[in-house]
Amino acid sequence: MSLYGDERRVEHVPAAFAELVAAEAPASIALSGGDTARSCYELLATAPVDWSGVDAYFGDERWVPVHDPGSNEGMARLAFLDEVEPRAIHSLRGAGHTAGDAALAYDALVRTAPPLGLVHLGLGPDGHTASLFPGSPTLDERERLVVVAGDDQHPHPRLTFTYPALARAALVVFTVAGTDKRDALAAVRRGDDLPAGRVRAARVTWLVDEAAAGGA
Repeated sequence: MSLYGDERRVEHVPAAFAELVAAEAPASIALSGGDTARSCYELLATAPVDWSGVDAYFGDERWVPVHDPGSNEGMARLAFLDEVEPRAIHSLRGAGHTAGDAALAYDALVRTAPPLGLVHLGLGPDGHTASLFPGSPTLDERERLVVVAGDDQHPHPRLTFTYPALARAALVVFTVAGTDKRDALAAVRRGDDLPAGRVRAARVTWLVDEAAAGGA
């Protein structure tokens, strides 16, 4: 186990993620976005998990309607949430009328809830995770759990968990698949100062396929 977490080389990342969620049986899970996440969530729809005892949260979200193609919540609902019917779905986009209000409300929600059982994260080619982007002042937030994020390179304002929020989790799971993630993963392994490499929690597990691992 290295400083950045426990790396597990797996043949099929989404299948390994579904198996891990079933084995951990978390009482709460925070969901991610992206193509790898979608594949993971489609397999969660048939995983042996008692969803009636699980609260679903979102680790980050674009400030778009839930039915927008860019919505993480919308993707997760279509992939599995609406089918499995968890105990509760805590909408990040629906937490307030403005991004700022939603961030404050979700911060209060996460702060008063039991620590999250599992937080799912991805890895961007630039090393970002959730909506924690390289060079963003959000990376230096030490008090707030949820903040408004985004910059000129991203078309929508976003809401995101901060490092203090991630640190409260019992388990953070990164899913990393494909050759386009190889350079970013190698940089995290080296200890380069990338957002994903700064994540700390009680346990941090990286599920990585051969394409992303690059033979390392």
